[in-house]
Amino acid sequence: MYPEKPLAQIVIAACQQRGIAEVVISPGSRNAPLTVGFHNHPDIQAYSVVDERCAAFFALGIAQQQQRPVALVCTSGSALLNYYPAVAEAFYSKIPLVVISADRPAHLIDRGDGQTIRQKGVFANHILAEANLEEGEGTDEANAQKVMSVLRIAKEQRGPVHINVPFDEPLYTTVPAIDTEVMATVAQYVETRDQETRQELIDWEEVASVWTSSKKKLVLIGVHDPSAEFQRVIDELKKDPSVLIMTETTSNIAADGTINSIDQLITPLDEEAFKALEPDLLVTMGGLVVSKRIKQFLRAYKPKLHWHIDALNALDTYFCLTQHIAEHPWEFFPKLLGGVSLVMEGSYQQTWLAEKARRILQHKRYMAEVPFSDLWVFQELLSSLPKEVQLQISNSSSIRYAQLFSLDDTLTVFCNRGTSGIDGSTSTAVGAAVASDRPTVLITGDVSFYYDSNALWNQYIPASFRIVILNNSGGGIFKIIPGPKKTNALEYFETPHSLTAEHLAMTYGFGYRSASTKEGLEEVLNDFYVTSVQPQILEVFTPAEVNDELLKKYFKNL
Repeated sequence: MYPEKPLAQIVIAACQQRGIAEVVISPGSRNAPLTVGFHNHPDIQAYSVVDERCAAFFALGIAQQQQRPVALVCTSGSALLNYYPAVAEAFYSKIPLVVISADRPAHLIDRGDGQTIRQKGVFANHILAEANLEEGEGTDEANAQKVMSVLRIAKEQRGPVHINVPFDEPLYTTVPAIDTEVMATVAQYVETRDQETRQELIDWEEVASVWTSSKKKLVLIGVHDPSAEFQRVIDELKKDPSVLIMTETTSNIAADGTINSIDQLITPLDEEAFKALEPDLLVTMGGLVVSKRIKQFLRAYKPKLHWHIDALNALDTYFCLTQHIAEHPWEFFPKLLGGVSLVMEGSYQQTWLAEKARRILQHKRYMAEVPFSDLWVFQELLSSLPKEVQLQISNSSSIRYAQLFSLDDTLTVFCNRGTSGIDGSTSTAVGAAVASDRPTVLITGDVSFYYDSNALWNQYIPASFRIVILNNSGGGIFKIIPGPKKTNALEYFETPHSLTAEHLAMTYGFGYRSASTKEGLEEVLNDFYVTSVQPQILEVFTPAEVNDELLKKYFKNL
């Protein structure tokens, strides 16, 4: 059973040709031709998620794990606008999302018709490409070309695209199969551009000269997918004593031989120490960086040279970029290091690894005495995680706390750092849990969890999924950062509340447990991750009045 409408058939056939294997559909009538077709296609897994904002982040989580485009389908009107937060996140995180919106015919726009808005160009600032299709005779060729083009862009350039599909009534008429002429029309646009290679524009003699002459090379790695190839490159770079590697929790790089808790190292530094740390060459890789302190340092103490190595992006986060090297790091460094001698002298790396070792001792002394709080809970949670778990972390204070601790190297870590919003953390984690063969744990703050609680309205959540909520009765980050507490409007920043997740858990078929003391949390964690028949929520209630002070004392103690 497939839609009779040729336009719907073109979109479905194009998605199949371009390897779209998952489509997340939100209910509606105008998108009925697409819904019926995708549901019945043998090569496509269709999911039904009611809330469009949650659906978009759910799809983003699947795409994050599968590393390939995932499609979204919605009805016309405001439904489409609810995709925007996830579209922006996908744009800045380089995650391929294909938004397919059903629309009213052009002659009904701005005529007072229901569920009708101006859908063309609605995502213009945050997509890689857009295809506005047309219904009617003689449009098949042009529509097929448009759809195949934007799907190719989503795949090759890794980001969101938008396909807007107008349908006139009737919407529910069907045929037994997609028309062979439609299939042939679409197939002719499987262009050779999929196999294009990047033009090499690197002056290898010049980059080799810069590399060998730089006595202090700082390598900073932001968000990055787990990659054995990438890890091998970093392991090779560690052998050079003039190279200091700083990694974030979301870089998915093993901590050994790196500065993996950046704020822990640099927060206590004075001007003399900052000058000693200042690199000759800064090499950045991966996506966005969480640490505000490293951004402040590199913007104040600018390196002489800055390379950003990424096949697609040229991030100039520190306002000193001198060269974008448009290669994957695991392609670039073997070519570079194969043609130069390692700088086997200098103390840059060893000096700062020794400083890291001192920080770790101070960290351990403080953590041995710290009372029950957000900080102590994070230590307990991260140390209790089973091996090989996929860890999803929500934004704001949660990801910042996680950066203070070393994680087991078998874990993979993800966080929506493209726009750093709290709005879809839970939905993304659910999508990732569905797409991954690893058990998934989400650690989230209370505001982020409740904001995205419709994420649990999802019939696909695996029983192995675990959510840990740190409930400090509001947005704890606004007590940590300077500013809000100095005003008389803290309640508008912090959003105090007395909510618990117990009834939500019951509504959506989750097991629920809670803890509010050290002993209580340790007891719950004894069996929280064991196999169960339903997903589980653990809500940890921490003292809002002391969390920020204990964190400030932690940094002072360093």
